[in-house]
Amino acid sequence: MGGMQQTILYALIMLVVGLGIPMFAALNGGLAARLQNPMLASTFALLAAIVVIVGVLLLTEGMPQIRIDRSIPPWFYFGGVFVAIYILGMTWVAPRFGVGNAVAFVLLGQLISMALIDHFGWFGAAHYPITLQRVAGLALMTAGVFLAVRR
Repeated sequence: MGGMQQTILYALIMLVVGLGIPMFAALNGGLAARLQNPMLASTFALLAAIVVIVGVLLLTEGMPQIRIDRSIPPWFYFGGVFVAIYILGMTWVAPRFGVGNAVAFVLLGQLISMALIDHFGWFGAAHYPITLQRVAGLALMTAGVFLAVRR
């Protein structure tokens, strides 16, 4: 697969992933409201995620050998903390703030975080410095978020 085809494939995959974020917010926020318990709804979301991920792992790779490599910095094993924060936050906030507003501000947070991670090359990420063009793009996206949530 060529470079452009791979870029298009990855962009389409992430577009589909992005389509799921508001669906997750609406479904899990609705579950939290019906259960009257955002923590329990978040637990169900994480359990469903574990079942899906383990199922895909077993179907595609079989049972891997579980090991912790001491040469890997410990913080790399805790990325799931941010998944939990996202799920808890979205489940609690979306029904109160609106799915659109919640997702829009998650997007804004993602834009800020991605720019900092890329600029500083944090966590072993590729280094892409913040340029004037990138600042302009981020400013336009930020304005778009605020325009999108304005009622």
